[in-house]
Amino acid sequence: MARTAGSAVFASYNIHKCVGADRRFDPVRVQRVIGELHADVIALQEADRRFGDRAGLLDLAALGKETGLMPVPVSNDHRGHGWHGNVVLVREGAVRRLRQVKLPGLEPRGALVADLDLAAGPVRVVAAHLGLLRHSRLMQVEVLLAHAGDDTDRPVVFMGDFNEWRRERRSVLTRFPPGFGPTGGVPSFPSYFPVLALDRVMAQPQQLVERVEAHETPLARLASDHLPVKATIRLDGTHPDRTVHPELQALGRRILSRLRDERVQP
Repeated sequence: MARTAGSAVFASYNIHKCVGADRRFDPVRVQRVIGELHADVIALQEADRRFGDRAGLLDLAALGKETGLMPVPVSNDHRGHGWHGNVVLVREGAVRRLRQVKLPGLEPRGALVADLDLAAGPVRVVAAHLGLLRHSRLMQVEVLLAHAGDDTDRPVVFMGDFNEWRRERRSVLTRFPPGFGPTGGVPSFPSYFPVLALDRVMAQPQQLVERVEAHETPLARLASDHLPVKATIRLDGTHPDRTVHPELQALGRRILSRLRDERVQP
């Protein structure tokens, strides 16, 4: 995927704890797929062990030397790379603000909300791995939307494994306000024969998205049970509607106010 002047490539990749479609644990081939993406920002899911010491599974130092991608530093109480398995990798950018968000639901889930200054322009990235249960996903999207529009005029990019295959009324995608998209998605799961669009890269405003595609190479079909999904997004301000829509900011304020009233911390 070629980037145009003033644009950046964003990608989401559930690396399945480095266990491939052949059931082999192989972090090296996952890192090779990450290198194939040539992305400026990547959201990884399942980058840490889930139990025990919850150690990180990639050689981030080697990955940085090979690709120029560096992880956004997070705070945790274990040996993991990320926050609930979420890692954001950035090439040539500054991190202005980072929030580590605990998500509601029956499973332990989290998200990263990072304000980045890239060469192409400023952006807020929301990186998450949503739950397996629809009720949990609905609550999680609500919390993330509150953070997405909170105190910013930056374009917002949502990335992650949404675990959502529905496209009609029962889909959590219907909770996103007008201007977010594209909501159609591209099939990314299972990697060897993708039919479900579980993995997403979406932006607000949608018009900034120039192209979305699954990264389908022989190695990507083998390295994980998900294919990476990537998008070219314009950030240079040439689009007349590049800032976050007022309705998203208003929605975020309403959700945060209600959550405070309910004494729920987003």
